[in-house]
Amino acid sequence: MKKKNAFKKMSALMLATIITAIGLVGGFIANTTLTAKAAGNEITTQDGIADFQEGTTSITVSAWNNDLIGKKFKVHQLFEASVSEAGESINYSLAPKYDTIIKDIVSDASGIDRSALTEYQVIDYIQTLNSFPSENAYYGQDEEGRYSEYRYFVEALKDAINDADIQGTIVNVVDTTNNGEVILSNLAAGYYIIDEITDVQGTHSAAALCMANTSTDSYINLKSDYPSITKKLKEDDGAIGWNDIGDFEIGQDVHYRFESFVPDINGYHSYYYAWHDVMDEALTFNPHSVQITISKELPRSTSNVKSYTLKTGEFSVNIAPTNGATFIVEIKDLKAIVDREFPDFNSLNENRYDHTVSLEYKATLNDKAAEDTGRPGFENDVRLEFSNDPDSDGTEKTGFTPWDTTVCFTYHLDVKKVNDSNEALGGAKFRLYSDENCRYEVYVKQTENGYNVINRDFVGGTDHSGGSLPITGNIEMVSNADGSLKIYGLDSGTYYLKETEAPTGYRKILDPIKLTVNATFTDERQDYVKGTGVGTDILKSLTATADTKIFVAGSYEEEHLNLTTDVETGTMNLTVVNTRGTKLPATGSVMTLVCVGVGSALVGYSIYRKRKEDKCES
Repeated sequence: MKKKNAFKKMSALMLATIITAIGLVGGFIANTTLTAKAAGNEITTQDGIADFQEGTTSITVSAWNNDLIGKKFKVHQLFEASVSEAGESINYSLAPKYDTIIKDIVSDASGIDRSALTEYQVIDYIQTLNSFPSENAYYGQDEEGRYSEYRYFVEALKDAINDADIQGTIVNVVDTTNNGEVILSNLAAGYYIIDEITDVQGTHSAAALCMANTSTDSYINLKSDYPSITKKLKEDDGAIGWNDIGDFEIGQDVHYRFESFVPDINGYHSYYYAWHDVMDEALTFNPHSVQITISKELPRSTSNVKSYTLKTGEFSVNIAPTNGATFIVEIKDLKAIVDREFPDFNSLNENRYDHTVSLEYKATLNDKAAEDTGRPGFENDVRLEFSNDPDSDGTEKTGFTPWDTTVCFTYHLDVKKVNDSNEALGGAKFRLYSDENCRYEVYVKQTENGYNVINRDFVGGTDHSGGSLPITGNIEMVSNADGSLKIYGLDSGTYYLKETEAPTGYRKILDPIKLTVNATFTDERQDYVKGTGVGTDILKSLTATADTKIFVAGSYEEEHLNLTTDVETGTMNLTVVNTRGTKLPATGSVMTLVCVGVGSALVGYSIYRKRKEDKCES
């Protein structure tokens, strides 16, 4: 709150104005007759009597780009009014329960001694705040700073009313008209202060305060509202793109995008805007990948969009917050940036906001993902913190949007290496590739439990191409003594498992095994709800096939296998068989004797012929 003498600067202001804070949403209704669509709203009072009297005026309230349902307000009638028959003159009088409060505030603001202050002096002082010909302050108001100052007066009224524990009439908005409006109808003429009391924490709501005159029927379009946020990840399957659900390899970059907008923040001196992100331990945030872009569609005649990407110093990244978030990205003063880069002011010198704010960054699916393949997946949550009280100059009072969540998954392959008698074979060596010609290897590293994929994003490449060899080297995977080999961190798609060396005494499989992985998700990929990845509604199924081609007994045999899978653990089971080859004859067999006999005869004939040739030459 500014010092008391700030009120003396309000000579250019008028009392009949709607003053709203950022995030203002809500509905204003009376305890009397409502329109059919608004009749379901709930009204409670402290003593069973509404804080305002019945009359013939009304206020219809709407909110720009906002939903009024679910909001809660206190309504106080501060002044009663009598209007002349022709409507050319209005006389106000203080409502008895607010008499002391208003006199105290006016005394502080005007410097008039409280004991000498009369009701007429109070009313006259407040009326001096109106220097505009219109009773509606939205029209003719040419400096947002002016009605920013006026908010201090209204804020003082609200604080004093709360300190006095005057409850007023509480309105719970549960319904609106077809146009999304709420009608405060059959009101007596007077001035009303309306204070939003919806809990800010964990909701879209924000601190709200307005003061309205009801000498005639009025239509009020609340100029301010709260921002909302949506979070998406980019599925590497190009046909799907940005949505709430995806699957990835270990080591792969997961691209995230937050989208929100700039509300009407006219009247704020500064405006705080920050993203709070909480991610699963299987995701590693890359703070250097953060990019924030503000954009706005220009007038239709230009048919383009103007964009501005924030520079270093215009935002900050906190990678060690103490509030439980993984990181926080904050803009100390969004208003200053928008007003500088998008000076789109109207005749009232108010910026036409509603810009899109987009934050993108990358996180890497790390080795912890190998510990929990399949369900429930790895969630990433975000909420937006924003200024919700212009009197705090964007530095003290803030509100939060609800959390928005995305989820990603990964899978693993269990290989069993056996011979055709189903005996385990250790020592078989393999490499994994992403292409049929086995040019692009899928790098892996050995762990205590098997092998983890190292997506080429992790080594400076792009998914399955480019980059450098990982520090662990270009290693081969080797089956254990029990024939087992586990590969963690696989994505949906096609892989080629190539045996590079067979166990001792066995012929290796020359052609790679084609492995096709297919995860089926819900059709509602844009509306993931936190915690639902644990059930069957999100990751619905996991299937895998293997196509093999083996040379046996002089001919190729091809086989298409449907692998057994476990969607809960994200497991696919593949058995790789080395067929035993035909043994050459052993010493002492009949065939050996025949072979030895034939061999001796041939050797003898060769020696006889050689000697004969030497003799002829001599």
